[in-house]
Amino acid sequence: MDDNIKKIIPFARKYDFHIAWNIIHNVLYALFGSIGMLMIFPVLKVLFGKEDKVTKLPEYKGLVHIDDYLNDTLFYYVSHFSETYGANYALLLTVSLVVITFLFKNLFGYLGLQHLTKIKTGVLRDLREKMFKKIIELPVPYYSEKRKGDVMARMLGDVNEVQNSFFMILELIVKEPLTILFSLIFMINISWKLTLFVFVFIPISGFIISKIGKSLKGKSTRAQQENGFLISVVEETLTGLKVVKGYNAENFFSNTFNGSINRLYTLSNSIGKKNNLASPMSEFLGIIVISILLFYGGNLVLVDKSLDGSLFIAYIGLAYNILTPAKAISKASYQVKNGLAAAERVFEVLEVENTIQDKVDAVELQDFKNEIHLKNINFSYGEEPVLKNFSLTIPKGKTVALVGQSGSGKSTIANLLTRFYDVNNGEILIDNHNIKDVTMKSLRDLTGLVTQDSIMFNGTIKDNIRLGNLDATDEEVINALKIANAYEFVKDLPKGIETNIGDSGNKLSGGQKQRLSIARAVLKNPPIMILDEATSALDTESERLVQDALENMMQNRTSVVIAHRLSTIQKADKIVVMQKGKIVEQGTHDELLALKGTYSKLVMMQSFE
Repeated sequence: MDDNIKKIIPFARKYDFHIAWNIIHNVLYALFGSIGMLMIFPVLKVLFGKEDKVTKLPEYKGLVHIDDYLNDTLFYYVSHFSETYGANYALLLTVSLVVITFLFKNLFGYLGLQHLTKIKTGVLRDLREKMFKKIIELPVPYYSEKRKGDVMARMLGDVNEVQNSFFMILELIVKEPLTILFSLIFMINISWKLTLFVFVFIPISGFIISKIGKSLKGKSTRAQQENGFLISVVEETLTGLKVVKGYNAENFFSNTFNGSINRLYTLSNSIGKKNNLASPMSEFLGIIVISILLFYGGNLVLVDKSLDGSLFIAYIGLAYNILTPAKAISKASYQVKNGLAAAERVFEVLEVENTIQDKVDAVELQDFKNEIHLKNINFSYGEEPVLKNFSLTIPKGKTVALVGQSGSGKSTIANLLTRFYDVNNGEILIDNHNIKDVTMKSLRDLTGLVTQDSIMFNGTIKDNIRLGNLDATDEEVINALKIANAYEFVKDLPKGIETNIGDSGNKLSGGQKQRLSIARAVLKNPPIMILDEATSALDTESERLVQDALENMMQNRTSVVIAHRLSTIQKADKIVVMQKGKIVEQGTHDELLALKGTYSKLVMMQSFE
């Protein structure tokens, strides 16, 4: 059994009830479908006036003779109706039986599909739920290597493909094979000689069809990968639209996109060609067999006279009854291959090992009392080390600023304190608790983060600010906006805090967005605040407002400030100067100026600017 089938079984097990009923209804569908074809026989007998004259009701002699019993019972009533009311009543009886049989067949078909729909939509919901949970649980490093668009394609497109194609398996293993099986049983009962031909045909046609579909799974995987790339191109183009337009790069991105859709066009056509060939190929092979049956069976009727003509026509009906499910099986087996390729991509994400997660015995970090201690930390994103044997103590209630040139490892400290990344060696302690030994939720409850990119979501100002405290009242939201110097512009907006700020907050200026992200951190009210280049992207006026907001927020709080602009950190309790992942100087603003070292040079350079 394919590994991906095994992996989907636990998702389907939740819907055992619907699977059981789907199988029961499919069995009944197959049975009544075959009986329906057999019912043509008594109709033809009556039409040609050759029905068996049965004058008394037969006795039931057990399951072995059930077909004789049912046959004689039917013809007893046909004879009775013919003699009592005339031949047209006997015809009405036999035709009504055909109608009733096919009514039951279609009713059970419908009920089976209803249960299948509930299985498919249920598994789709559960897979998406699990996948989204996994996507947001995976650590930040995972997304520095993966295209977001590809992850989106797996979450939306591939999961859908699993739903649409994969559950064809239920049709493949129950409905269609049973229709074939029941038809064959009735056919053997009518003429075993004729049925031998059918037994020879089924494996031959199965072999031909499987040959055609051999490369299908590989092509489906490539098509799904291409789809992921396609969505990535769209997502990246829309995210960076200003850069695309500003650099007149529309043609470059159009060419990348067109290249992808053309590759997808070729692959889809190739997959479609094989999918489309499945049904006509199986039908044509079936017609060849029926032609042989007509010729050979016709001889048995006309020359040998060993087979009843009406029975032979019913037999051909049954043989044709095998064609439709054979076509469905060949088509479904192709679609299942698409579903398996999609399932592989879905489980690839679900099975990614989460390298940053809580230990089994992780403890809750209730509050912050004394100090944060970074002890002999080594860290690298790839080959090149970013931090080398780095140690630093941050006492409670103090503001510690990290400064240095780009690439000196300042922002890495913010990533490590929040456990977006884990240290390679060394440890980070909060009140002597290694942060790897505490739950990430409790760690992040104690920290607030304001980054250089003020990340906003499409929604109202209130929704964006309440992220860290969903139970906050409007009054608390407004209070946080006031501390962040943001209420002055929010109160003038047409709907105040209920104003929608657009995708990524694009209806606001950079300074406004930054003050909203400070308000978000203020409302969360954590004891430790991490400010990562919070003012570097702002103009002087916005910087002054944001700087005031930061100072309001940092009162009575432990703050780690990662700064590019030195004007923003002069009041810090300790300034740590970093170079290539090491501390070269530390002290207050005045102490460091007196040293006339690296910090002094940085201040000189910025004051010239």
